[in-house]
Amino acid sequence: MTAPKLALSEQAAADITADVVVVGTVQQDGDGFTLAPGADAVDAAFDGSLVDVLTSLGATGKAEEVVKLPTLGKLKAGVVLAVGLGKQDPTSEQVRRAAGAAARALSGVKRAHNLLSQVDLQAAVEGTVLGAYTFTEYKSDAGDGPVGRVDFAAENSKENKATLKAATAIAEAVSTARDLINTPPNDLFPASFADRAAKLGEAAGLTVEVLDEKALRRGGFGGILGVGSGSSRLPRLVRLSYKGPKASKKVALVGKGITFDTGGISLKPPANMEEMTSDMSGAAAVVASVVLAAKLKYPLEVIATVPIAENMPSGTSYRPGDVLTMYGGKTVEVLNTDAEGRLILADAIVRAGEDNPDYLIETATLTGAQLVALGKRTAGVMGSDDFRDRVARIGQAVGENSWAMPLPDELRGDLDSRIADLANVTGHRWGGMLAAGHFLKEFVPADLEWAHIDVAGPAYNSGGAFGYTARGGTGVPVRTIAAVLADIAENG
Repeated sequence: MTAPKLALSEQAAADITADVVVVGTVQQDGDGFTLAPGADAVDAAFDGSLVDVLTSLGATGKAEEVVKLPTLGKLKAGVVLAVGLGKQDPTSEQVRRAAGAAARALSGVKRAHNLLSQVDLQAAVEGTVLGAYTFTEYKSDAGDGPVGRVDFAAENSKENKATLKAATAIAEAVSTARDLINTPPNDLFPASFADRAAKLGEAAGLTVEVLDEKALRRGGFGGILGVGSGSSRLPRLVRLSYKGPKASKKVALVGKGITFDTGGISLKPPANMEEMTSDMSGAAAVVASVVLAAKLKYPLEVIATVPIAENMPSGTSYRPGDVLTMYGGKTVEVLNTDAEGRLILADAIVRAGEDNPDYLIETATLTGAQLVALGKRTAGVMGSDDFRDRVARIGQAVGENSWAMPLPDELRGDLDSRIADLANVTGHRWGGMLAAGHFLKEFVPADLEWAHIDVAGPAYNSGGAFGYTARGGTGVPVRTIAAVLADIAENG
């Protein structure tokens, strides 16, 4: 990841020395559009006719619309880039998406001055960093690269400096998760992922523990070992611990780290299987989140428990019909080896529970049923009622769409096994995401406030770029986790 340099600027529009000035446009209820706050001086340089000129170039104010206009000497900057915010009274997410669209359009530009910060500084910063994101490590020609520097029009106050720092750190954490997700599985496998997570943790001053296959076997982590048994790349469990100043609450984070998922013996169809490089998105998110907590010095204790395995078919693979003894002693009959994420998560959840946390947040690309129920851009949140709703509400507030989902009692009995404590899937296709939530609940300590975020769809964008979201790994739900941690730090 190569991110632009960011700064605050109180410079007047007429004196801006940037190559491009970014202004926002806002749709009116009827026809036409207006300029977003902060664009007055730019409009004055065009003698009050900027809206008319942009209209003649096809601008409408539609969300994420980008129109470029040469200044012809009216400003020191050579180009005005107008980006649509969409409907009136723009939300933070509208600003974030507009800033992302603008950042993508600024590829190759040396310096830009962004006036969207006059609407929402934090959203403008986050959208710019994320919109400028590119993953070019495996490209022989990386192209123009992202915009080199972006100055945000804002008073250089202590409060704005803190906002700039926090927004940059959050966006960089998302980018870290994206980098991990986008790294191909021949380079990101359990041992290498564990090494990268450990290095990130050590650099942030975290306490790091890595269990290899021998330590997993001694500890009785049957779920992780079972799923990883078919691969020559043996599994790992990573623990990253942070204790902030005056920590008042302890939060456990757990994320699914399947570095590649073939489905195992229950082999997936070959179409689009390459996207299963993203099956470790949950793990990437929690690694990035605990590092972020340390960078922002949250007054919390945060412990990430990250199970990592590769699910492959071979002569040593676990099979449908096998019974695994999980960490903590429960037994699970395997009916489908492609329902592997819940098996490694179960081990990690039990281990995380031994730390006696106040809250548990775990996330995974868990079920295809999540996409059927909620689509590609909305995560499903399950768990204890109050905390589930709190996490879903916060996710919506930060622009990572999420929806609270129930755990209907009648589905739990469908996980009963003939020979073990429970089976890893039901015998039908109904409520697959909810049944997976029931499975995980069996391993959550009683009375622990917990939430599971199923990001099977939102974690990976297989289509074209939009807003601040590039093609490939999205980094969802890092911003949700960050906001939940901040909320816990403030409100308990």
